Amino acid sequence: MNPEGKRLLNIVILGFGFMFMFTAFQTCGNIEQTVIKSFNSTEFHGSGYTSMSIIYGVFSASNLIAPSVVAVIGPQLSMFFSGLLYSGYIAMFIYPYTWSFYTASVLVGIAAAVLWTAQGNVLAINSSDSTIGRNSGIFWALLQFSLFFGNLYIYCAWHGHVHITDKDRQTVFISLTVISLVGCFLFFLIRKPDPESSNSEVSEPLLQAESTESSTTSSQALDAFGKFVFKGFELTVLQNASCAHGLELTFYSGVYGTCIGAMTRFGQDAKSLIGISGICIGVGEILGGGVFGMLNKCNRFGRNPVVLLGLITHFVAFYLIFLNIASDAPLAPEAGTDLQAYISPSVGVALLCSFLLGLGDSCFNTQLLSIIGFLFRENSAPAFAVFKFIQSIMAALAFFYSNYLLLHWQLLILVLSGFMGSMTFFMAEWHAESSRRESDYDSI
Repeated sequence: MNPEGKRLLNIVILGFGFMFMFTAFQTCGNIEQTVIKSFNSTEFHGSGYTSMSIIYGVFSASNLIAPSVVAVIGPQLSMFFSGLLYSGYIAMFIYPYTWSFYTASVLVGIAAAVLWTAQGNVLAINSSDSTIGRNSGIFWALLQFSLFFGNLYIYCAWHGHVHITDKDRQTVFISLTVISLVGCFLFFLIRKPDPESSNSEVSEPLLQAESTESSTTSSQALDAFGKFVFKGFELTVLQNASCAHGLELTFYSGVYGTCIGAMTRFGQDAKSLIGISGICIGVGEILGGGVFGMLNKCNRFGRNPVVLLGLITHFVAFYLIFLNIASDAPLAPEAGTDLQAYISPSVGVALLCSFLLGLGDSCFNTQLLSIIGFLFRENSAPAFAVFKFIQSIMAALAFFYSNYLLLHWQLLILVLSGFMGSMTFFMAEWHAESSRRESDYDSI
């Protein structure tokens, strides 16, 4: 196999490894608050929202040390050991204890930072300037398919179940643990790519990053916060947009599924509808990401129309959720809530909102990544580090307040943050367009 073919194969294996791992982990995050409410143990007093808050909080802080870990043990072992910690978190739900639940949350936060740093390293060393876009698209598409398979399994496993028994829980989480472990071991199939001039047919395992890159990656991560945080117009824009995206990520990835499962007026299928909701979010993510990712290359009107579409899409979704879902749904006990919102609860409207949440998120996500790459072309790695840091901090905050705030207050926060984030994005796009025109004029 030629060197380019081996690099492409590595990207495909990387994508499948993440697809298996996040089929398990994203499904776990989507259902864990519902599952925790069904525990018959008086010794367990954990909260799924608090757990996710801990994960994202530790994740944000661990971004400072993750590059050093990857530099020392290499990206392949970094992804494998991080994947084992993800699998341990999922397996903890088979026989849960409060201490093990929160300990696993801290460990997964650390593992997440190492995992995504290593993923970026593998993607970079298997791509060139001409293939990075293609390889990123392949990886992203495979990752998003994780939303389909895990949630489809939940729908089939819980269909018609009003109460989640211990056996139901154990069967699901044993299956998810096995799926996650499959993804971990797939990382060992990734081989170190041959240089273009090499004729060797056998590649060594990808145990260590390139030495020159390893020596600088850690310092780049630390420099990111010294050089960029709270400095300059562009970073102010980046911070506001990152805050909004972190809050919205929390809502569609953990809170909204819990709300649907708590609605007793949806009938006996309310719990299984959590899985269908996740699938609808995935459809919106993949459809929007594919369409807007391609349009980003040829859109003569810039990024603002796509972001405006995302803002309108999310506002429509938030308004329909406000009308359709009871205000106490995020905090309802295992038996659910009998309250009605402002319209007769509709499963169709609930699933439409799931699709709109995914579609709107893809609008913001594709354009945020695009403008960060444009504004910080010379310092993209530190800028993306800041983006991930702020996003994780806000996600941790949102999961924390989800323990206490009724649905309508959470939606109000999302509306305000989405509006502010979009307005600052519009200013950044106008600034970027002005800079581009000045550059074109100077070249002429």
